This record gives sequence, structure tokens and C-alpha cells, in this order.
Amino acid sequence: GSCIPRDTSAKQIGEMMVGKSFSSPSRKTRAFGEELLKVSNLSIRTKDFFGTSLSNINFSVRVGEILGIGGVAGNGQDELLSALSGEEKTSPSTIKIFNQPIGKLAPDERRAIGMRAAPEERLGHAAAPAMTLIENTLITSHSEDVIDQWGIIKFDNVKEKTRNIVSEFDVRTPTLDNAAASLSGGNLQKFVIGREILQRPRVFVVNQPTWGVDAAAAAFIRQSILNLASNDSAVVVISQDLDELFEICDTFSVLTNGRMSKSHDIRSLSSEDVGLLMGGSDLDLKNRDKA
Repeated sequence: GSCIPRDTSAKQIGEMMVGKSFSSPSRKTRAFGEELLKVSNLSIRTKDFFGTSLSNINFSVRVGEILGIGGVAGNGQDELLSALSGEEKTSPSTIKIFNQPIGKLAPDERRAIGMRAAPEERLGHAAAPAMTLIENTLITSHSEDVIDQWGIIKFDNVKEKTRNIVSEFDVRTPTLDNAAASLSGGNLQKFVIGREILQRPRVFVVNQPTWGVDAAAAAFIRQSILNLASNDSAVVVISQDLDELFEICDTFSVLTNGRMSKSHDIRSLSSEDVGLLMGGSDLDLKNRDKA
């Protein structure tokens, strides 16, 4: 097909690329509940030579709320996800879920109380390359329907969970026994995001949720995130795609040089406001909010 870009919407171009129509994510008005995730004075010295240390990060996310964190890559996004997921431990009270300190808890312990995370690097971090899709489903699932009280793995149940992920998120794979490394980048991304969302976490943190997927898959993933929040979860979306954040998020912050701006109602922000935040200044927004 062909078109004149200035006369064609991004959605129409996306539909031409994937060969089918798809719906844009639908946002429903929802009331936020109590504070579910709270981060206070989080500071971490990065272990990566090319990483960015975090300095005095503060934010909270309520039940039903989606917090979007924007910013250029390399400003502390990976370090923030590692701290929230439990890969990087902090002082106990730095991170709380339902006012329970979890800063010293390991990733498995955080998963046991309802937290899930999906990092940006899918192959080797979010998924084990040589393991099958079934095995990759198992490594982040610890519910009673997967592992019984004696520690015995219920492989039939794990296989069924994997089949649901592949079906609901349209993961293109010959079999469930295919290794994660055999999937295309976009299909592995759909598998990783689907694996976490279908576990219905109370807190979900994701970095670059639609990286490398086509427009139709991106719309589906964004709708799935919206649906998760509507079912009383708190969600943190870290993304370089500002259009994505404006499409699905309720509140918005920017991470710059390891420092995080205050959260603002995303409906009140203009592109100029976002530019100010990304430049590291909240001054004009504070003055405007007071007016």
C-alpha cells in the first residue's frame, strides 16, 4: 500500500503495516484506592560502568493507578527497575507495599506478596534463552496451582499457563517446547509481558512494554495494562515512548540523571511541560499549579 503521511494517521499506517485493523486502547474512568506502592528516599550507586546512580527517588502509586516514568534511556531506568524488583536490595523502609517494608526482600519474596516486574532486556534478563517457553513460564510462577506444598512441580498446569499466554498474547511459536531464543524479538516481548500480566499482580513494574512489537501488538499490550489497573492493581510503566505514556497513564514523572521529578496528572501536561520536566525543572509547573 501507499499513502501520503501528512494525510494519514499513525494508526492507519500501523494497520497497513500489519495487514489488519485494530482498536486503540480504551481508557475507563476509575477511582483510585489506597496507596499500594510507596518509594521513599531511594538512592542507589550503580554497579554498571555505563549506568546511572539513583538519588533520592520518591513516589507512590495507588490502587488502580498507572504511573508513567519518561526520560531518555540511560538516566537510571534499569537501576530503578532493579530496585523495585528486588534484584538490587535497599534499606527495608525505602520501598513499601501496603505499608509493608520490602526493601530487603529478594525477587521471589516480592513475587509471593503480589509484585511482578518485566525488565527492558528480554533475552537473558526477562527470559532464559536456552529454556523452553514452558520452563520460562515456571521460573516466575510460584502459586499453589504450579508448585504444591511439597515443592512438586505440576507440569500439566505450567503447560496450560504457557498455552494461555501464547493464545491470549498471540505469541507466534511452532510449539510450547521451543526455546525462548528461537522466538523473534517481538514475539518474545509479547510472551514476557503476557506471562507477568496473566498472573494478575497487585503491583506491576515494566520497562519498555511495547519495545520491538508491531502496532497491533502494542495496542493489545497497552490495553492489557489498562485492564490490569482497572482490576485493582498499581502499575509503573517506564518508557521512552511519550505517546505511549500519554495514552495509558494517569500520572507522569520524568527520570533525569538519576533524579525523578514530582508526579503530575498527565491530563494537565502539555508537550512544553514535558520538555521542562525532561530538562530537570519543576519550577514552572509548580507556579502554574499554584495559579
